[in-house]
Amino acid sequence: MRYAGTSVVLLLLFGFATGLRGQKPSAALPAPAQLEATLGDGTVELSGIWKFHIGDDMAWAAQDFDDSSWGTQDLTPPAGSANPELGSSGYIPGWTANGYENHAGFAWYRLRVNVQSSHGRLAIKMPNEVDDAYQLYVNGQLLGELGRFGERKATAYSTLPRAFRLPRELRNGPITIAVRVYMDSASLFQTPDAGGMHEPPILGHAGVIGTLIQMDWDNTAHVVGSGFLEMLILLLAWMVAVSLLSMDRTEPSYLWLSLVCAVTILGNGVVLIVSFVPWIALTTGFFLQSVIIGPIRIGLWVIFWGYWFRIGRMQWVHRVVWGLVALTMVGTAMISAPLYGEHIPVHAAAYITPILLPLRVCFGVLLCAITVQGIRKQKTEGWLAFSAVLLIAISLFQTQLSLLHIKTTFDLLGFALHLGTISTIFSLFLITVMLVRRFLHTQRIREQWKAEIEQARQIQHVLIPEQLPKIPGLAIESEYRPAREVGGDFFQILPVQEDGSVLIVVGDVTGKGLQAGMLVALIVGAIRTAVQYDSDPLVLMNSLNDRLWGRGRASATCLILQIGTDGHVTLANAGHLPPYRNGVELEMGGSLPIGVVPGAEFFVSHFTLAPGDTLMLMSDGVAEAQDQHKQLFGFERIEKMLQQSISAAELASAAQDFGQEDDILVLRIQRLQTPGNVPDQKIVLAAT
Repeated sequence: MRYAGTSVVLLLLFGFATGLRGQKPSAALPAPAQLEATLGDGTVELSGIWKFHIGDDMAWAAQDFDDSSWGTQDLTPPAGSANPELGSSGYIPGWTANGYENHAGFAWYRLRVNVQSSHGRLAIKMPNEVDDAYQLYVNGQLLGELGRFGERKATAYSTLPRAFRLPRELRNGPITIAVRVYMDSASLFQTPDAGGMHEPPILGHAGVIGTLIQMDWDNTAHVVGSGFLEMLILLLAWMVAVSLLSMDRTEPSYLWLSLVCAVTILGNGVVLIVSFVPWIALTTGFFLQSVIIGPIRIGLWVIFWGYWFRIGRMQWVHRVVWGLVALTMVGTAMISAPLYGEHIPVHAAAYITPILLPLRVCFGVLLCAITVQGIRKQKTEGWLAFSAVLLIAISLFQTQLSLLHIKTTFDLLGFALHLGTISTIFSLFLITVMLVRRFLHTQRIREQWKAEIEQARQIQHVLIPEQLPKIPGLAIESEYRPAREVGGDFFQILPVQEDGSVLIVVGDVTGKGLQAGMLVALIVGAIRTAVQYDSDPLVLMNSLNDRLWGRGRASATCLILQIGTDGHVTLANAGHLPPYRNGVELEMGGSLPIGVVPGAEFFVSHFTLAPGDTLMLMSDGVAEAQDQHKQLFGFERIEKMLQQSISAAELASAAQDFGQEDDILVLRIQRLQTPGNVPDQKIVLAAT
């Protein structure tokens, strides 16, 4: 029995012990996070266990706050960890990967450090990777922040290298470090393992910390410093394009290249500003670069190459390109901060993302189609431009190339060079060479045209008399002021030897410039040839109509007068303005210009000029002169001026000063009271 009793007691004890082993231990309050730091002149990484709590309460910054009930976050970098975006080592997953997967907003980290044997003033270097803004407190005192904190949220900037000095009296003994962090809700969907600090802070001697900050800035410069080189190349290309545009506004590709360079400079400037100074908020910078500038830049490049290759139907290309740009901007905005996750449901990305890739493919297809058509049209120059197009395509679709596991980042003397940057630099070099080459070619052609126009102007001066012939019994004044180097108005004064009469021909050809000048030369030559055989105005008009008919769209208004020695006038008109006799417009029937239809009928009339009578002939350039308000000089003003004695030069000057739009020709013919020879009358030529 003794043994039986002992056995019962042992069994009871065993069962009790077994029961205790099967129960979960009661939750004990965790000890405060504590780190022993012996510094000297060095630094210590504040890795390990930090106290952590979501929410926001400024009391949590106090040195003596009891955080024993808080959770923890381990800021020890896992072995082999790397930043999923940048590939840098030592990356610590954020709080979304450590039990707080759906939390955005404020959260706090706290750590107690016992500092021993420090020599000199201390400083804390904050991590270069923090989502998204933070404030640093030591013993309840705010040392500094990165971001702009409000009552309910904070504005985040790109995490820049930052260090904050501790008060001079804090060199040894216990200190409490509290970090207040704010993460935007959009970061939940943009950054893998988002939330809080992704590196441990570093505590140490202020001089050493300053050296570490300088090294971080050097690192940043090596990563994004190539952007400054690209900016320089872009600026030079922009200056070349603007200079060429100022010298030749007829080439639209100069304008569109200058716009491409300007937008790309703006985009690179946003990246550099975000990377170096807290001037542009992180969300704003991302929105500007990805949502606005990126799609516009792609569209501008496509438009530029369309104009460069001189593709037809550019209005259609514009509509397609800007439609794709608008759709891309809307789609990208819907999966970007601040819309995504707050106003756009997260699951919408499953529908939006597959649409964005085909939109970019459409840009590529359109660019390929333009290039193929350009090569067919321009042959050698098209193939020369093909390499530049290929480089531009690589820079525009660099992200898509990285998805195909193509290396897009290279190291050169410690600087990170991106494939897009390299492609942009070389493509702009090729484009600049082609721009200058095209400009020089255009200038050569323009000089040839100038020479031809000058030759046509000289020919016209020969055809239009500078010195009027002496006509007995008549005083003739002429004033001819072409609107361009080569005019489209013409007149001839031809004495008829057989009967002593004079033929006066005035007219206005269709069109302007060199083509009009050549047509004038044709008509004047035809007049001088035809008058050798017959001086009748109607016969001459029919002959001119036959010469012009069938020459494309060549046509002209024409008025032919034959004035006899007795003042008898025979007039034939083909659509020209009626003359004014003594300030009164002569009534004439309508008729078509010469060269419009074969065998046309022309208006013919007869009247007599009495001694002292005046005829005023003019082209429509007088009545159609316009002032700055688009008001016409008009026939009423002409009739009013002709009520008094006025010279041809005075009428022409009045119309020209009012606002010349077309060639101005005025002839004044007066029959003298006493027949006889009159002094030579000279034409006044004034080009405008």
